Amino acid sequence: MSEDVHLSQICMDFGSFRAVNNVEVTIKPGEFFSFLGPSGCGKTTILRLISGFMEPTQGAVKIGGKDMKGIRPNARPTALIFQNLALFPLMPVWENITFGLEVRGVSKEIRRAKAEELLQLVDLHDSADKRVSQLSGGQKQRVAIARALAVEPKVMLLDEPLSALDLKLRQHMRAELRAIQKRTGVTFIYITHDQGEALAMSDRVGVMSQGVLQQVATPQEIYNNPVNGFVASFVGENNVIAGKVTSVSGGMAQFETAKGSFQAKLGAAVGMGDEAKLFVRPEFCSLRPANEAKVNSIPVEVTEIAFEGNFVNVFVRDQAGDTHMVQVQNDPSVPPPAPHTACQMVFNPESCMILSEAATSRHGH
Repeated sequence: MSEDVHLSQICMDFGSFRAVNNVEVTIKPGEFFSFLGPSGCGKTTILRLISGFMEPTQGAVKIGGKDMKGIRPNARPTALIFQNLALFPLMPVWENITFGLEVRGVSKEIRRAKAEELLQLVDLHDSADKRVSQLSGGQKQRVAIARALAVEPKVMLLDEPLSALDLKLRQHMRAELRAIQKRTGVTFIYITHDQGEALAMSDRVGVMSQGVLQQVATPQEIYNNPVNGFVASFVGENNVIAGKVTSVSGGMAQFETAKGSFQAKLGAAVGMGDEAKLFVRPEFCSLRPANEAKVNSIPVEVTEIAFEGNFVNVFVRDQAGDTHMVQVQNDPSVPPPAPHTACQMVFNPESCMILSEAATSRHGH
């Protein structure tokens, strides 16, 4: 049903601009894999290289072990879903879904039966004869997915398909997409700049910056053990403190900064004497009374409280005037300290990391 996709040392140049730089990754058969990164990082270019709308400047795209060089998009075992869906408004839903089969000369009866089967799969069993204009955004999304599945691709390529939907529906469709992918077993390659989307749906995520694949790992690994400052900053919130590594012992290090001395986990590619940055997530910080100085504590004053529903973001300012964020669970019986309260921002050595800022340009898997 599905195939693996191997990108071997892929580069893509547009004139003197290198959009994709030496990307090496193997996406497993039946995997839900996301490329995550900011606009212009090269992730959509990668999708176009896999689908055959572009040929790489160097390197090879292999699907199921077969080099795709010179194979046109319609001859590849891939289906592509764009942001704008491109459904045909004047055709009923079932004809939209089987349009690719009609082009291939499949009879109407077989097409109709296939459409009904796919509509079951995407939870739209009573919509076969509706017009596209009668559907909601989420339903159109599902029709686009059913249409892509109709041609029985081995690899499904999705370019930010949920970005036009509102937040509630986006979250619902994440779960839907994940479920459809699991039911069909097709390899999904998903492009997004939305970290929540990538973390919620993917088996593995590849984080990209400036054409370079920075890290490929499970969502938990990307979030908890980022390889560098770029990945740490792009995925989730972080408090960041610049400083220097002054001693190292068994994976932990002493880190001297203008705000004091801290103990932290030593990240990849950082060593003794290096200038680097300490990253600690707001949910791993807590606030203690001002006189309770502990290891890894910074004297701060509360400046603002932002209520987010299930949690509360407490913004604090340190003596140098820098702002940090502490995230606490919303618990009315233990309210966060009020603005202007002096306290200590505290975090465990195990929950912070020292990382080099540089996005490393070689990080293959």
